[in-house]
Amino acid sequence: MATAYLELLEQAPDLDAVVVPVGGGSGAAAACLVAAALAPDLEVVAVQSAAAPAAHDSWRAGDLVQRDIRTRAEGLATGCGFALTQAVLRDHLADFVLVDDDAIDRAAGLFLTGARTVAETAGAAGLAAVLADRERFAGRRVGVVCTGGNASPAELRRVLASVPA
Repeated sequence: MATAYLELLEQAPDLDAVVVPVGGGSGAAAACLVAAALAPDLEVVAVQSAAAPAAHDSWRAGDLVQRDIRTRAEGLATGCGFALTQAVLRDHLADFVLVDDDAIDRAAGLFLTGARTVAETAGAAGLAAVLADRERFAGRRVGVVCTGGNASPAELRRVLASVPA
């Protein structure tokens, strides 16, 4: 994942923030390490489903915690924080937010209909976070990382149903 963030910063070196989906946290940790090395002023914001908040809650608590998994976003379905990724996130992450699964579905639907990009719901969580907090990101150059396109037919039908007509 680190090479993806390296390429992102090479193509868009003037980003103010990057919003990264989190399951276990390896992608967000990679974003943090690349930003620390190449763009120390870049704000790295992690996002996880409110229906599987273990990594988020571990980061907020400063200790590893376990949480129930109720999310539909398989790539975000993590029931506990992981020591290595949490250590990196604690040192470098600017913020960690939660979004609900319906917002994630809508974001995946927008990727599909607006950008013609198949995004699994976990991969659409970054866009969901930006849309959920428009004021925070307004007027800023924000990179939204779409981390996966492994959407099943059932997932695609669900996200398309969430797109306004």
